[in-house]
Amino acid sequence: MFVIGIAGGTGSGKTTVVKKILERIPGDRVALIPQDSYYRDNSHLPLEERQLINFDHPGSLEFDLLVDHIRKLREGKQVRQPIYSYLTCTRSEETIPVEPREVIILEGILIYTHKPLRNEIDMKVFVDADADDRLARVITRDMMERGRSVDTVLERYEKTVKPMHLQFIEPSKRYADIIIPQGGMNDVAISILLHTIERKLKL
Repeated sequence: MFVIGIAGGTGSGKTTVVKKILERIPGDRVALIPQDSYYRDNSHLPLEERQLINFDHPGSLEFDLLVDHIRKLREGKQVRQPIYSYLTCTRSEETIPVEPREVIILEGILIYTHKPLRNEIDMKVFVDADADDRLARVITRDMMERGRSVDTVLERYEKTVKPMHLQFIEPSKRYADIIIPQGGMNDVAISILLHTIERKLKL
């Protein structure tokens, strides 16, 4: 099994890079594990408190469960991936079955901040992008997908997204094997990444 990490700041273009990898690797050979599925269940908190959770801090994630799932997949065992809702800030009772695959893509902003998880990743990719470009994407995404207003997005960016990026995400870039500048639009860098993966898998 070959585990590929795709990290980078919020709105950096990680999803675009993941999509381009999935377009090149046959579906029966790859499984995607999003970090966002492993946010801690906060159903015990009132909704007002849940909406104030700092999702850009490593403490918001259940890393132990994520590491356990990666290790079980390496052992050839199926895992049940949680389903997390940003609208309610809780986990669903339902889960998604994930089967072991030749390639596991682990995607998320904080995946290199936790050493045990880092140690499970065979190839670490960091998608880098200009802060202004990332903010523009975050505003568009949070308004369309998470029902937030522009003012709410900007306030959250200043209070949590930006400081957490500088404290945790940007420093984690030093662990990357491959850095993709200019986000998901850097076709040359992504082409080199895809070639590396294909050579590894003998595609």
